[in-house]
Amino acid sequence: MPANLTPQYLEAEKKYREAKTDQERLNALKEMLRTIPKHKGTDKLQADIKRRIAMVKEEAEKKGKSVKKKFSYYVKREGLPQIVLVGPPNVGKSQLITALTNAQPEIADYPYTTRMYLPGVLIYKNFHIQLVDLPPVSNEYMEFWVLEIIKHADAAALMIDLAVDDPLAQIEDTLTILKKSRIFLTNEEHEFDPYTAEHYLQALLIGNKSDLKEAPENWEIITELYQSQFPMCPISAKNRTNLTELQKLMIDVLNVIRVYSKPPGKEPSKDRPFILKRGSTLKDFAEAVHHDFAKKLKFARVWGTVKFDGQRVNREYSLEDEDIIELHL
Repeated sequence: MPANLTPQYLEAEKKYREAKTDQERLNALKEMLRTIPKHKGTDKLQADIKRRIAMVKEEAEKKGKSVKKKFSYYVKREGLPQIVLVGPPNVGKSQLITALTNAQPEIADYPYTTRMYLPGVLIYKNFHIQLVDLPPVSNEYMEFWVLEIIKHADAAALMIDLAVDDPLAQIEDTLTILKKSRIFLTNEEHEFDPYTAEHYLQALLIGNKSDLKEAPENWEIITELYQSQFPMCPISAKNRTNLTELQKLMIDVLNVIRVYSKPPGKEPSKDRPFILKRGSTLKDFAEAVHHDFAKKLKFARVWGTVKFDGQRVNREYSLEDEDIIELHL
């Protein structure tokens, strides 16, 4: 039976996905439950909303009792696309984020060293990407908020240890844990489905410790089994081997472009481009610059590869990588 979700429900769901605090999430979930059509076709979705309400209340209560320092399982993106590093304990996620970004996590040779998320900024060919180091995804112990951070990321990097006896088990165990929370790692783009509440994340597979003797044989087996499911890259975070190829793969998985802003009458600023999804329009760019600009936008001029310099374009213009845009309000 179709869900026939109302505009009021869809608006409440949008508020939930954009919420940054427990109270905002709780208010949005309650509005979703209030406005959802009540029939057999939405029974499962109603149950999922009630489960999420209970979870948010429980987590808010735990925070209130256990910590004075304010904590949120929302990782502020700073306007950047976000990739989360996902995997079992002791595979080298913290070592990798140290090698690729300005972040300085604690690194040790024992598992569960990482107990808090830590974001860092990766810069590759002037693409600015936020990488987030997360505590392990594990059946033995897992921080309750890790899955929520994964759900709201733009992409995931599933990282394994190529030197262990059974790296295939690391992959399957991680995927199984995520699936139980309706998180699916894939190599294709999917829209969030409010009816099933399933989260699909584009992902890549990273095999770490490729410099150790067990790695080549293990990687050959993994490649045979998973190359059709994920883009893949073997690396050594410790020796910083193959990290350029990995960064390129991360940009490809995110499917993003660089767009530069040019104030009228001035030179463009190329220090920090806006990073947008490929296929974004001029309207999307205006909203990224400032949320009011899309409404006020009259026209823009573009300097790039598909238009002549300074050509006037409308708000539906499809942006290209390294376009320079001059907005006129």
